[in-house]
Amino acid sequence: MPAVARDRTLRDLGSLLLWILAVAALYLGSGRLGLLAQIVVGGVRVTPIWPPTGVAVAALVLLGARVWPGIALGQLLVVTSLGGPVTGATVGIVAGSTVAPLVAYWLLRQVGFRSQLDRLRDGLALVFLGAFAAMLVSATSATLVLLTEGSLPSHGYWSAWSAWWTGDAMGVLVVTPLLLVGRWAALPWDLPLRWWAEAVVPMAGCAAIMVLDLRTTVDVLFLVFPLLTWAALRFQLPVAAPCVLIISVLAVPSAIRHTGPFAGRGLLATMTELQALNGSAALTALLLSAVISERNATHRRIEEACVGLAELVARLAPGESNEPWPPTRDRGM
Repeated sequence: MPAVARDRTLRDLGSLLLWILAVAALYLGSGRLGLLAQIVVGGVRVTPIWPPTGVAVAALVLLGARVWPGIALGQLLVVTSLGGPVTGATVGIVAGSTVAPLVAYWLLRQVGFRSQLDRLRDGLALVFLGAFAAMLVSATSATLVLLTEGSLPSHGYWSAWSAWWTGDAMGVLVVTPLLLVGRWAALPWDLPLRWWAEAVVPMAGCAAIMVLDLRTTVDVLFLVFPLLTWAALRFQLPVAAPCVLIISVLAVPSAIRHTGPFAGRGLLATMTELQALNGSAALTALLLSAVISERNATHRRIEEACVGLAELVARLAPGESNEPWPPTRDRGM
């Protein structure tokens, strides 16, 4: 192998190794944050939102399937950070948590998914293929492994399975759009301060409503949706995705502690309401933003076509001369 090609190969391998380690570190960090909101369902500890699944899907979409070892390493580090030994169940959970994002990535590629999320079909694909369908793999594999090992009682299987599946799916719906928009969003830095102030209003409003609502027993969580709709219509995902993250981050601790509108409710009712809130917020932001982005792109294409047509007409039109159009043959000839 020539020296230049060998050096290039070494640089590529070094770059890939760095990306794998970066994915593993981000997976571990988001996993440690997710573990702060653990609940026991069916005798198994699960989280209402598992951010690492969103990190994994976004990493695969942006970097390709080659970074899958980073997902496996990150999940292994998360499991071992809990202090338990590495067992067959650990390997099964790591395998399922690695395969599920790969399945999501494969499904999204089959339908021509674009990470810019600027089409309605991309939003629908991320919701129904990347989140709902692909995360069946991780939930099923993990709960079956725990059931076989004896850590999960048979009577609690479906409760644990549904909690695991919704936690993984919510991770994709909440975290993946935020990471993707962070990669592709081109912030208009030259816009006036008034525009930036307007962009902050829906995020601050969502935070204020959630904080006030979660300190009372009056259930007015629906008040965040007008602000979320405004953010999606006016700014699309660059502002709507952070709004969804704010809503989820503030709602999960209250649901776990059974405070605010979640007070006095059983675990099933609390988790149902929490996931309904998170899922509705994520779907509203994702799909509405995709519709508006697609409409704006269509308008831009129409404007470009009109400009091109005008230029073509100007080139074909007669010049500013006295010669008639179309030109006539000289009668003197």
